[in-house]
Amino acid sequence: MPGPWGTVYFLGTAQICSFLSSRWNLEGVMNQTDASRPLNWTIRKLCHAAFLPSVRLLKAQKSWIERAFYKRECVHIIPSTKDPHRCCCGRLIGQHVGLTPSISVLQNEKNESRLSRNDIQSEKWSISKHTQLSPTDAFGTIEFQGGGHSNKAMYVRVSFDTKPDLLLHLMTKEWQLELPKLLISVHGGLQNFELQPKLKQVFGKGLIKAAMTTGAWIFTGGVNTGVIRHVGDALKDHASKSRGKICTIGIAPWGIVENQEDLIGRDVVRPYQTMSNPMSKLTVLNSMHSHFILADNGTTGKYGAEVKLRRQLEKHISLQKINTRCLPFFSLDSRLFYSFWGSCQLDPIGIGQGVPVVALIVEGGPNVISIVLEYLRDTPPVPVVVCDGSGRASDILAFGHKYSEEGGA
Repeated sequence: MPGPWGTVYFLGTAQICSFLSSRWNLEGVMNQTDASRPLNWTIRKLCHAAFLPSVRLLKAQKSWIERAFYKRECVHIIPSTKDPHRCCCGRLIGQHVGLTPSISVLQNEKNESRLSRNDIQSEKWSISKHTQLSPTDAFGTIEFQGGGHSNKAMYVRVSFDTKPDLLLHLMTKEWQLELPKLLISVHGGLQNFELQPKLKQVFGKGLIKAAMTTGAWIFTGGVNTGVIRHVGDALKDHASKSRGKICTIGIAPWGIVENQEDLIGRDVVRPYQTMSNPMSKLTVLNSMHSHFILADNGTTGKYGAEVKLRRQLEKHISLQKINTRCLPFFSLDSRLFYSFWGSCQLDPIGIGQGVPVVALIVEGGPNVISIVLEYLRDTPPVPVVVCDGSGRASDILAFGHKYSEEGGA
């Protein structure tokens, strides 16, 4: 009979079995021996059979990440010349479970286990020769602890040479992100530095406004140091005033992540402490990010695994067609801007164009100058916005642009 929540059925035992079988196409699930079973047992079996395809589909979706992405681990110990107790990959010798050093370490106590010169020159550690791929063992959801707020972020550990199309599939299909209408790639100093209060305010407000008004993705290095910390501060200030979520994706080396062992697990929810150890060379993830891609090249305590992966992903995203008529932000020019956010505008973009990419430079060292050069030499050139007054590389770039001859670089 009809009811306030739909149709209500009043059925006996035999009718219930027949109804469930026909309702979910479960003919053949029951057999003759099941006829004598209690009613609750019969219903459980039929319901289990009804929902089994959904369970199988869910497992298939989970296992796609394991099939598509890999981790890298050092499988060949070569002691470091600087520290014989540590492999060239950065991990301690004892952390290589089941492995023995590939070259002899002199056991003479007087030599304090130092390597002989002949051994030092015999073999050089490399990613291609001395690491091994295996299915990723770290993906799911991070629950950041501490700081007075509870933020969550999706994460995945991937090999540094992962194809960008797989990463974009992960982001748009598994993480359910919409393609951005603008990609803002933030680069700068990795060491902590201070910004003048007015400059920090202009930087933060401009970044948030650009992301909110254009539906942009923000790419950063993901860890809680340097320029990324300033991006996190801007996101935190925004979160305290608005419910609007900004897609901020941290692309960091797996090997420099503090408390990485807490992230091990497949399709898990992991609490993550944001308190950093001042004695450690590793660093914690920034809690204001929404997603993390952790690039793994088998090393520990070293940056670099993320560089090529991040740039290839940016290029791949820039090739994706989007439908947008106007993006009020930067002027799409190959020139180097040293002005503030307010004076930069994006020209109207036609239907079916690729996702525009803009690089934002704040402070930084020599490597940042190399990054800017790569962007400007790209085809087509990627527009670069330099935050003048933030220090070091940014100020040098701004000065050089300001006083260069018209038509120069």
